[in-house]
Amino acid sequence: MQETSDGAATGGVRMVLRLEGLALFAVMIALYAVWDGKWWLFAVLFLAPDLSFAAYLAGARIGAISYNAAHATLAPVALMAIGFMFGDPKTPKLAMIWLAHIGIDRALGYGLKYGAGFAFTHLGRIGKAKLS
Repeated sequence: MQETSDGAATGGVRMVLRLEGLALFAVMIALYAVWDGKWWLFAVLFLAPDLSFAAYLAGARIGAISYNAAHATLAPVALMAIGFMFGDPKTPKLAMIWLAHIGIDRALGYGLKYGAGFAFTHLGRIGKAKLS
């Protein structure tokens, strides 16, 4: 696997990861539509995972842990499975919104964070740090 000295994927691997994010976003949008999700609710909750940014006020390490908890697919996939297991149609829809957010973030190059700071991700540096 290609990676930089800061642990970020590069080249074709980075492109595949970003395309996976785009696919995740597209599939979650399609599923949400098929399941007759309420689009006003989608609009309200779509950016909710980004509230995890606030944890960066406590420092880069705490911020990265919080951000990664809100932007890893593990929790929303578990939420979706629990919703299916218990026959609750609302829970998978919430998971679809969450996964759509994660997917578009990945497609745009916003990866999981390293403790070095917000700009350091598994998909490469973002923002001003990218220029240096």
